[in-house]
Amino acid sequence: MTQPTPARRLDEFKPDAHFAWCVTGSGHMIEESIDLALRLPRCDLFLSSAGEEVLPLYGWPMKRLREHFKVFRDNSASSVPVGMLYNGDYHTVVIAPATSNTVAKCALGISDTLPTNLFAQAGKQCVPGIVFACDTAPSVITQTPHEWVEVRPRAIEFENVKRLAGIEHTTVAYTLDDLRAALDRRLTQLTLAWNTSSS
Repeated sequence: MTQPTPARRLDEFKPDAHFAWCVTGSGHMIEESIDLALRLPRCDLFLSSAGEEVLPLYGWPMKRLREHFKVFRDNSASSVPVGMLYNGDYHTVVIAPATSNTVAKCALGISDTLPTNLFAQAGKQCVPGIVFACDTAPSVITQTPHEWVEVRPRAIEFENVKRLAGIEHTTVAYTLDDLRAALDRRLTQLTLAWNTSSS
């Protein structure tokens, strides 16, 4: 059995390397997730097609996103932006929030969207990945664009989250606090700090 490859050394990234923050089609904690992304130093957004559809429903149309981030859209079959991982341009890949569909694909090694492709290639480059999974509790209260609803994930969703947590160089965040803590740890490793203002 092969041994896990160690995480990539910090000196292998460019001095001005960024966070690659991926948004999928979930509205669960999406506003809180974007708020955290805004507070990170040097953070670019990578949107799935579903993420691009969902964000405007929560007050983040493309024009507003581009006022705060460099934005990459899922508009090429080969996910061309993924190549920047190989050049050391990104030291961390974050998927937040991650739909159960994205979690399942990442857990099974399927990479057919920009976020899942980034996650897979980050793993192959030994670049840390942080995934904020939406379906992690028996009952989840989540906000749709119009109301709050209860979601009851199935056993298969829990199995996929568990499988994902076992993948090398991957941290699964089960709550928003977990996500914040994982980002705190990564910032400390990188000797970086949160931005004091997200405006």
